Amino acid sequence: MKVLVIGYVWPEPKSSAAGSHILSIIHTFLEQGWQVEFASPAQKTPHMFDLNSIHVSSAEITLNCDSFNDYIAALNPDIVMFDRFMMEEQFGWRVDTYCPNALKILDTEDLQSVRNARHLAHKAGRTLTAQDWSSDLAKREIAAILRCDLSLIISDYEMNLLQAQYKLEPSLLHHLPFMFDTDKLSENPSFQERQHFVTIGNFRHAPNWDSVLFLQQIWPQIRKQLPTAELHIYGSYPPPKATAISNEKTGFIVKGWCDDAYEVIKNAKVMLSPLRFGAGIKGKFLDAMVCQTPSITTPIGIEGMFDSENWPGLVSEHAENIVTDAVNLYSNSALWQQKSSLCHNKLIEKFAKAPLACDLIEKINSLRNDLEQHRLNNFTGQMLKHHMHASTKYMSQWITEKNKSRHNDE
Repeated sequence: MKVLVIGYVWPEPKSSAAGSHILSIIHTFLEQGWQVEFASPAQKTPHMFDLNSIHVSSAEITLNCDSFNDYIAALNPDIVMFDRFMMEEQFGWRVDTYCPNALKILDTEDLQSVRNARHLAHKAGRTLTAQDWSSDLAKREIAAILRCDLSLIISDYEMNLLQAQYKLEPSLLHHLPFMFDTDKLSENPSFQERQHFVTIGNFRHAPNWDSVLFLQQIWPQIRKQLPTAELHIYGSYPPPKATAISNEKTGFIVKGWCDDAYEVIKNAKVMLSPLRFGAGIKGKFLDAMVCQTPSITTPIGIEGMFDSENWPGLVSEHAENIVTDAVNLYSNSALWQQKSSLCHNKLIEKFAKAPLACDLIEKINSLRNDLEQHRLNNFTGQMLKHHMHASTKYMSQWITEKNKSRHNDE
């Protein structure tokens, strides 16, 4: 079996949870003995994963260029997986044209439209409205899901939303949260051996940067009650505006890039990450569970994972409650031990790789064996392919010809 993964970016597992997630899916394919190639139109980066080290070939592809047609026709994959809906928009019609029998999978990572809607509502200081769920971005994302044979949805919240709000058929969706190899779990430092708070997240991800700004507001109240505690803020791609707010004297310290997330999280007493908007599942909290580090976050932070009663930490929405919880969890060894002891059990309960990987492969094989009927059942998807892909196709062809003319003029 030959699989082509078309990535929005090159995987960076040390920079983002999305990078780790897509690599876990690729590893699942490799474990089946399948051949995998990763292609992306994005620029390569210093932090990108060495795909060759796991025997995954790679290719650089170009947006709005007919060279992709020859590329995919020659590769002739059995499965094409798009990393985020934007890649399906760009390359989906070409896959349909030159490789029509390939099973098309969309790895949503998280629903971009949900994250964007919450971001806009947060900035405006309002709750979500019906118009937010019907945004242009939502229409594009749902259309891409309908045009694919299967979409991987990372949280049960988003699974329910897609079916209740957008009336999508369950046969088009597959719940696939982060997959963790639970055999790698080990003991971590005790309460007495740890110190300080930690938060971590890619600074280019808007919810993470907003969380840092929120922490900057509430940290003085925490520090006042815990005068020797520090908050260490890690994450890839820290901008100058982030390093500018670092303050050793107040213990609010922006550390930036972290080569080993587990190392810094397991030596911290508490993960403090109050996310005020976002979507999907937040990988930082899985990392905290691996390290048996209790975490403090918001209802947005725990979405798609566990309810507040079963959270290996504390959950609050308002600033004053977050401050109280942070001081309490940091200083109360009995409470800390109670929450820490939940971490590994919760991780195994919902994110153990073996059963999740087995279900994914079973779903893929089932669809491949009945692909023609599956597509006939999805009339809306076929209709969208006919109309929307035609418009995307002609726009892309127009850009292609425009680029050719420009190169000829030069």
